[in-house]
Amino acid sequence: MNLLLLLDEDFQPDGSARLTGRRAQHAREVLRAEPGETLRVGRLGGLTGTGEVLENTEGLLHLRVALADPPPARAGVDLLLAIPRPKALKKVLPAVASLGVDRVVLVNAARVEKSYFDSKVLAPAFLQELLLQGLEQARDTHLPEVLVRERFRPFVEDELGSLFGREALRLLPHPPARQPLATLGVSSAPRVVLAIGPDGGWVPFEAELLEAHGFHPFTLGPRILRVETAVPVLLGQVALLRENISPPSGR
Repeated sequence: MNLLLLLDEDFQPDGSARLTGRRAQHAREVLRAEPGETLRVGRLGGLTGTGEVLENTEGLLHLRVALADPPPARAGVDLLLAIPRPKALKKVLPAVASLGVDRVVLVNAARVEKSYFDSKVLAPAFLQELLLQGLEQARDTHLPEVLVRERFRPFVEDELGSLFGREALRLLPHPPARQPLATLGVSSAPRVVLAIGPDGGWVPFEAELLEAHGFHPFTLGPRILRVETAVPVLLGQVALLRENISPPSGR
């Protein structure tokens, strides 16, 4: 945990914060924070800063809080993600939060098991806990918005345009494609939307429908990646291109 996240309900009338549960346990058993020491903290949805430990006893952490610094800049990326296996989703969601994604739409697809939508991972409390873990890792405070859509075609045809906006560059990583990502103008795009299929990939109908709605297919190379690997790889490549950073040569 690189950032102790504070919730609105943690704050007291005097501006201090009192934490219980997992966060207090972490501060006591892992950080071993003593009164007078400072911890890195952030208010969910707000600024980051420091928390001076006033009390750290069994089940209770009391902090004097000073918040003045903004969290990391947003990535300017949204995901349209065919819902993966629950075990994979438990890895993907913290990574998505860590990497500054603003919105994730978990959508059905032909190669998605319908039972995935009944997974406990999608329970609001469970889902938020996974996202909070990602924020804590990245020292961020802004939760991604997560939407769940069980019907692929109605979502693409009726909601996609208004949800993602016309200014976003829509990208479709798709193994049959040959065009590399670097040729698609990512560096100048104000926003990017990535449509990532299930482990078996989008079926032709789904890929064609996405292309008809402005998604540009591109290749990730000759290797076929699982979703939990593809998501951070793609987000990293987009970040690299948008920052106009060239990898070192000669290695």
